[in-house]
Amino acid sequence: MAKRQAKKSNGNGANLGFEQTLWLAADKLRNNLDAAEYKHVVLGLIFLKYISDAFAEQHAKLIAEQAEGADPEDADEYRAVNVFWVPQVARWTHLQNNAKQPNIGKLVDAAMEAIERDNPSLKGVLPKQYARPALDKQRLGELIDLIGTIGLGDKENRSKDILGRVYEYFLSQFASAEGKKGGQFYTPRCVVRVLVEILSPYKGRVFDPCCGSGGMFVQSERFVEEHGGRVGDIAIYGQESNPTTRRLCKMNLAIRGIDGDIGKEHADSFRRDLHKALKADFVLANPPFNDSDWGGNKLQEDVRWKYGAPPKGNANFAWVQHFVHHLSPKGRAGFVLANGSMSSNQSGEGDIRRALVESDMVECMVAMPGQLFYSTQIPVCLWFLSRKKPMHRAKQTLFIDARKLGTMIDRAHRELTDEDIARLAKTFHAWRAEKDAGEYEDILGFCKSATTDEIAQHGHVLTPGRYVGAEEVEDDGEPFVEKMARLTATLNEQFAESRKLEKAIRQNLTGLGFSEVRP
Repeated sequence: MAKRQAKKSNGNGANLGFEQTLWLAADKLRNNLDAAEYKHVVLGLIFLKYISDAFAEQHAKLIAEQAEGADPEDADEYRAVNVFWVPQVARWTHLQNNAKQPNIGKLVDAAMEAIERDNPSLKGVLPKQYARPALDKQRLGELIDLIGTIGLGDKENRSKDILGRVYEYFLSQFASAEGKKGGQFYTPRCVVRVLVEILSPYKGRVFDPCCGSGGMFVQSERFVEEHGGRVGDIAIYGQESNPTTRRLCKMNLAIRGIDGDIGKEHADSFRRDLHKALKADFVLANPPFNDSDWGGNKLQEDVRWKYGAPPKGNANFAWVQHFVHHLSPKGRAGFVLANGSMSSNQSGEGDIRRALVESDMVECMVAMPGQLFYSTQIPVCLWFLSRKKPMHRAKQTLFIDARKLGTMIDRAHRELTDEDIARLAKTFHAWRAEKDAGEYEDILGFCKSATTDEIAQHGHVLTPGRYVGAEEVEDDGEPFVEKMARLTATLNEQFAESRKLEKAIRQNLTGLGFSEVRP
């Protein structure tokens, strides 16, 4: 297949050229299936192609080494090099050879069941029901053929993270197709990158108690690798209440070789905390915004509410305190919340926010631009908390107003560019660095380091716009009187030209036979 010119990298990564073609082919499968169902159909096939590619590469290597005692049909030969064992009925060549058969749906189901049976870590994770009547078998076969043209799991493509990039592209497209519901499993990559770049989780335990499809974990591992570390330098812990979203997370981690503990089953973090004893070095999360049905009426005396009982009708500050509860003595947290969390005083929220500020927990607040999310068009903010700030930043909070950043990628969605993300991270790290580094400066309209006393004067409202002030308009040095005279003369010239043009038009219309042309 011919590849189109790759687009310039932005906050969500480079376009590979074939993702859109693959997406359009997958979209044909929808028919009577909604996006929530058919995303599992498509992502399941992509996952299957990936592990089959990795298996086929190792299989060929073992065949070449048979004279030295290698056995290409010994499952342990694959597990020893972190490759999933793929039984005969699940190998991509078998499925592609039968893609045109009317029973292809049953064959894919059998493949998924065989892989789960022989790889315990995938038990209960892979989608099935490919034989369901609502799924067009001809188009399923066409999609299998198309996916078969793309290398995903061999060594070369693993090094390029082709699968990861296709997977992220599809997750974002499914989130867009599902609208509000899509946001439950997908946080835009550029937003996750801001959280990760600011927190810098080089080593330690990373926790996301509402982990969706696992984007926070993927970006954390990628951050470690990009900064010279290794996958495994961080330990992954997570929890997800939606069973189908949890399966997406398990697949997302499996395709990248990330070994994470996201609990033995799906569970609600408030009602059944699967990691009660965990004290994390980093918490990264995008909890559901303004969730009213979180069970707060049954949890008013919970040990987690150190800063005050959260309102029964809004889970925002229940999440905040859940994050804090799971932080180690030097732990830090970065998470997304609705803008109202920065200023609301309803049902005791203002008191909880004040207690967090007075405890010197709030390290940084970032106001984000609107239209970043598929799940909501309202702007959001990023909170960064720390149990132990640097001594020279005690009783201080950094405020960043990033509302003017980002680029529109279509009429409804905005993305932060690599340059935007780098600017935000550099500003924060300059602020947090030791005093003698001398790099950080307040910038009117963009960033401001405010003391706890200053925040108290604003009623403990944490909206960055209150602190950073208005951006300075560049002064060209021209005296006001001269500037007004110049602008007035220019305006008069434009009026004169307009009158000349109007007169010429009237004369032309009269010459064409119009008896009366009114100004």
